[in-house]
Amino acid sequence: MPTPTPHVAVIGIPGAWSSELLAERIAAKFGRCPVVDLGEARMDLHTGSVMVGELDLCALDGLVVKKIAPRYSAPVLDRVELLRWIEHRGVRVFSPATAMGPLINRLSGTVRLRQGGIPMPPTFVTESVDDAVALIERRGPYIGKPLYTSKGRGMTRLVPGDGLREAVEAFRSQGNPVMYLQELLALPGRDLGVAFVGGEYLSTYARVQAEGSWQSTTSAGGRYEAFTPSAEIIELAQRAQALFKLDFTCVDVVETSDGPMVFEVSAFGGFRGLLDACGVDAAAAYADHVERVMSGRVRP
Repeated sequence: MPTPTPHVAVIGIPGAWSSELLAERIAAKFGRCPVVDLGEARMDLHTGSVMVGELDLCALDGLVVKKIAPRYSAPVLDRVELLRWIEHRGVRVFSPATAMGPLINRLSGTVRLRQGGIPMPPTFVTESVDDAVALIERRGPYIGKPLYTSKGRGMTRLVPGDGLREAVEAFRSQGNPVMYLQELLALPGRDLGVAFVGGEYLSTYARVQAEGSWQSTTSAGGRYEAFTPSAEIIELAQRAQALFKLDFTCVDVVETSDGPMVFEVSAFGGFRGLLDACGVDAAAAYADHVERVMSGRVRP
């Protein structure tokens, strides 16, 4: 008797380019693959189900998480718990809840990276405006980074001099009672996205800053370019992502005068930079990985 085709769905944003692309690539492997919004889920711990519409996510063979919510926030951690329950019911989740969870919050991800000996730009965390002002006046410009954010949203450049206290107070009042401050390093005008599938290196792209900008995000005018990384950069990014055991991720790496450093490891990773800059279809590579795992050719 032939083995039944696994029933797989994508957790993402219905209609969004990356979610729909991943679902299309997975559907080519397994047949129909719906994109489901975890924000519409209802969990019944009496019956054990997690329903989205008429679909019980606990009855699937696999769930591939492309986007757990439109934006990171503290309540997103509750959605991770839904995935943890779904895994408990026997569904293979890509990436596992235990892998994604620490990366929803920037501070928990940073702590894991530093515990693992990964070099990062000097980072300072405080709830005190006085301590933040004293640090920046003493050491120079820092970037205030929200604990729950992606794509550079909400990041603020904080520089010594007149208006610093007001700028720090404004950053804190914008939903940042715990202030995560990272030193603004002298950079070569770019940072790197180093991608991995199933823990194996896939490709690297650069995000190049627009002239006059301190950010490299596309929302700040940055652009994607192909990039060939050194063995040192790949090895560092490999060590960083291995701390989390994600099925697909991009590690944000920056080149400094002290060698490469890691900004962060993405809980989900992006497709656009790899496709536009390198011609690499990361969604297809991810679907290949899902197929290998689901068919039992590699250990989950």
